[in-house]
Amino acid sequence: MAYDENNVFAKVLRGEIPCHKIYEDNDTLAFLDIMPRSDGHALVITKEKARDLYDISPAGLAKLMAVVQTLAPKIKQAMGADGVLIAQFNGAAAGQTVFHLHVHIIPRKEGESLRPEGARMEDQAKLAAVSEKIRAKLGTG
Repeated sequence: MAYDENNVFAKVLRGEIPCHKIYEDNDTLAFLDIMPRSDGHALVITKEKARDLYDISPAGLAKLMAVVQTLAPKIKQAMGADGVLIAQFNGAAAGQTVFHLHVHIIPRKEGESLRPEGARMEDQAKLAAVSEKIRAKLGTG
C-alpha cells in the first residue's frame, strides 16, 4: 500500500495540525501523544515518507532510533518515571492506527496502570506544561 500524504502525522509535519513539540531535527519530530497512556507519552516520527518499519530506509531508521534512544531517558527523568516502555507497531493487525512510522515512548511508574489506548483527549494546558518540562530536561525549553 502506498504512503498516504494525508495521514495525521504527515499533516503535523506540514504544520496543518498543531502538536506539543518536544524535539525536532532534519530527520525526526517528537511530540506528545494527545491521548496519552501515561503523563509524558511521546511519539517520535520520521520525516521520511514511510508507512511502517518495512518502508523506511536503513539510514532513516537509524536516525529515528538514535533520537528515541536520546529522548527516552530524558523523558523518564522529566516525568519522575521508574521505567520507559518503547513501542512500535506495524500494520493494523499489530495495533498500528496511524500509517506513518512512529515510535511511542511511554514513561512508567511502579504501581501505576497504563490508561486505555485512546481513552480520552488530554487537556491542552496539561500537555503544554508537560512538553515544557521535558524540553527543560533536553535543554531546549
